[in-house]
Amino acid sequence: MANLKLIRDRIQSVKNTKKITEAMRLVAAAKVRRAQEQVIQTRPFADRLAQVLYGLQSRLRFEDANLPLLRKRDVKTVGLLVVSGDRGLCGGYNANVIRRAETRAKELKAEGIDYQMVIVGRKAAQYFQRRDYPIAASFAGIEQIPTAAEAADIGDRVLSMFLSESVDRVELIYTKFVSLISSRPVVQTLLPLDAQGLEVSDDEIFRLTSRGGQFQVEREKVTSPTQSFPQDMIFEQDPVQILDALLPLYLNNQLLRALQESAASELAARMTAMNNASENASNLIGSLTLSYNKARQAAITQELLEVVAGADALT
Repeated sequence: MANLKLIRDRIQSVKNTKKITEAMRLVAAAKVRRAQEQVIQTRPFADRLAQVLYGLQSRLRFEDANLPLLRKRDVKTVGLLVVSGDRGLCGGYNANVIRRAETRAKELKAEGIDYQMVIVGRKAAQYFQRRDYPIAASFAGIEQIPTAAEAADIGDRVLSMFLSESVDRVELIYTKFVSLISSRPVVQTLLPLDAQGLEVSDDEIFRLTSRGGQFQVEREKVTSPTQSFPQDMIFEQDPVQILDALLPLYLNNQLLRALQESAASELAARMTAMNNASENASNLIGSLTLSYNKARQAAITQELLEVVAGADALT
């Protein structure tokens, strides 16, 4: 009977764990929906900013604009901006981006280039601090639905490092959202800004939907119309000054988009991990129930044999 009680307790424990993992899966799904809503809400500003930059690009040559954010220098030190999460239980999300950052750091060292790290997320900060990596700054407690203010704080830090020439280039390492079951860490040059990367291009918005009780992602192509400024438009300020004021906004917008992609990737990874955990719990419950029934049947059979043996002894 003691064995039956242990199996019963184990089944109840697994059922309780399944309730937790299922709740975490649903919470992650709800937050993914909030993340996609934020992407949609911030898009009008991003589109308008891209159109203004495109209009300025048509009126002057960016190569001729001697602006700090466009100026390329000989690379001696690179700033690595690594975006991870604050929490675990999200599959290989944190491990993958940390591994990509380590690989990039080794590549720079092999080329004889120094680097400094700016870490976003508690998991990456703890990992690199334990291994004595050069960390210039770290940010933790970022909301799982990133805000423009948080992106601006991070942007101000990397911007000051670049303008003070502490670093000659800033590379962004984050996780690009592909689908609910797929994401990949990528490396993107953030500073200096490349004039060729400021043109407007087709973009995508992901939408989380549910069909037949299953979550899935639908991607929607978004094309922003590009229109040049009228040739007779008169600027009250020098177009170069306008461009100098808009480029930091463009930088912060790029950071916000990367934070949103990383947040969506983390939430999708957590949702997938919790879904797998729930399925494993269901399989384990089935296996334990089968073992419990076998043990219970064996105990009943043993009791019957003892009753029959006792009856035979009396006769």
